Amino acid sequence: MPTPVEVVAYDDAWPQAFAAMSKHLVSLLGLAVIAIDHIGSTAVPGLAAKPVIDIDVTMRGAETIGAGSAALIASGFVSRGNRYDDGVWAFVRQSSPGQRVYLCPPFSDTHQRRLIFRDHLRQSREMADAYAALKRRLAATFPFDGDSYTAAKTQFINEVVELAKRG
Repeated sequence: MPTPVEVVAYDDAWPQAFAAMSKHLVSLLGLAVIAIDHIGSTAVPGLAAKPVIDIDVTMRGAETIGAGSAALIASGFVSRGNRYDDGVWAFVRQSSPGQRVYLCPPFSDTHQRRLIFRDHLRQSREMADAYAALKRRLAATFPFDGDSYTAAKTQFINEVVELAKRG
């Protein structure tokens, strides 16, 4: 069944939700974790977003991702697979707000690009506002098609990452 693509106003509770989720992930994954990062639109203060907390968990090595995956699944997450074909494994859990966790190997390009994008939006209100407007337009265009919604944001994201890399 398709789920609605809903973009909502920023919620000041999202950072606290991330902090609680982060503690839970550390308890599940233990010493295999190098870092836990709040990524995605809910990580940018003031930015409209889907009410889903996106979290990248950098693991000590690709070999720790299997055990980490099993721990997430045992705790109620659903595997979405290797979504980017680069060793990053995705998991979702229905909650309020929703949770999307990505187990990343060290030095993951996907993870680094997400951090660059997030940090640039945090630093540029103009760029964050442009992204929010795009997200609202795309949510109206693809109200029940999350894959198309996500794919249609790719060009904007790539342009912001390249702009940020140039400094």
